Amino acid sequence: MHKRILIVEDEPDMLMGLKDNLEFEGYDIETASDGEEGLKKLLANNCDLVLLDVMLPGLSGFDVCKKARKENIQTPIIFLTAKGEELDKVIGLESGGDDYITKPFSLRELSARIKAVLRRTVIESKPNTDNHLVSIGLLSVDFKNYMAYQNGEQVKMSVKEIDVLHYLWKNKNHTLDRDQLLESVWGYDANITSRTIDNFILKLRHKVEEDSNHPQIILTVYGLGYKMVL
Repeated sequence: MHKRILIVEDEPDMLMGLKDNLEFEGYDIETASDGEEGLKKLLANNCDLVLLDVMLPGLSGFDVCKKARKENIQTPIIFLTAKGEELDKVIGLESGGDDYITKPFSLRELSARIKAVLRRTVIESKPNTDNHLVSIGLLSVDFKNYMAYQNGEQVKMSVKEIDVLHYLWKNKNHTLDRDQLLESVWGYDANITSRTIDNFILKLRHKVEEDSNHPQIILTVYGLGYKMVL
């Protein structure tokens, strides 16, 4: 079955160009030309990935993403935008986006980003039987398939949340500074600030810790960074 991609873009030429090229690559394409229409189609939850422009009529791409995440829609989102400022990248990732590409971009780069995100996205809804589960606090995590569970029920987590958790786990009992985490998880985009890491750590603590206000697993090492203790 072909992967279905939703493109939310208000520039007609850009929209049709992306649609034609991605259909040529074998994807099924759904389109929307403003934020409200894009959110409605995203909430239908029948796409494998979303290409989401930031500057849209009505709801911005950031707002569309935030509202979808609040409704527990975890479809991967790649932001498309003419903005390249560091703050916009942080906002995009913190609103729940999985990747960010700045216009103008080559179709080869976009295709590579899409394939990378889809490779990391698992459509299975049950844990596999290959014994890949790792216990981290309240979670059982299958890093190979990007799945997490609590008491046998799947926990919704973004690709980047699991990437950050995986890096902490691989380096458990060692202090990692924010620059190490940024380079390892967002290596292709070193302009993102440490605010992004702090935000992800907060999200992970809410899912891993018994009491996120008094963490026992993901610890802050003041003046240095973070350490996972297992």
